[in-house]
Amino acid sequence: MNIVLHLNKIDEYLKHDNVIDYDNESIAELSDTLFKKANNEFDFIKIAYEFVRDNILHSADINEDIITCTASEVLKAGHGICFAKSHLLAALLRCKSVPAGFCYQKLILDDNTAPVLIYHGLNGVYIKDYKKWIRLDARGNKTGVNAQFSIETERLAFPIRSEMGEVDSFIVYPDPDIKILEKLRENKTRTELWHNLPTELEYNK
Repeated sequence: MNIVLHLNKIDEYLKHDNVIDYDNESIAELSDTLFKKANNEFDFIKIAYEFVRDNILHSADINEDIITCTASEVLKAGHGICFAKSHLLAALLRCKSVPAGFCYQKLILDDNTAPVLIYHGLNGVYIKDYKKWIRLDARGNKTGVNAQFSIETERLAFPIRSEMGEVDSFIVYPDPDIKILEKLRENKTRTELWHNLPTELEYNK
């Protein structure tokens, strides 16, 4: 596994904008709270990851139809789909100067009910103590999904089944993909979005 950066400019993985809005008071307060629980930066990354994974629910798991997108929207609502949860985790980490970005995998939505290939979002995070980037998936665990914080061996939400057309990518992007954001903003409900999930990335053009 060879994780690579889309841009070799570390500042690009620390910035805030209207999606990764860690200048929002609630995001900053939560980041402070989680940071104070940690013994060091490494510990903070693990705590922040597990907070988003376990305390921010996946919208589909709770049958929530409201779509969230920005980090502050996700935090306020307490739920989001994979992309939205990755926005929140990046914001919490960047707020404390931990470089974080976005990774994408192409997966089958559901083997039985929706055997179509769509994109799934997760995070790339820089671990200073190990001088390496790792991928973390804060999608949220459930039966059959057991993602964990791990440095040496990845423990992501979903295994890649290349024989079924699924595709992994080890590129860490500094910004959420434009087409992903368009889908989150154009669809009015998650039910509508589930029939219109992203099948391509602007980054791949």
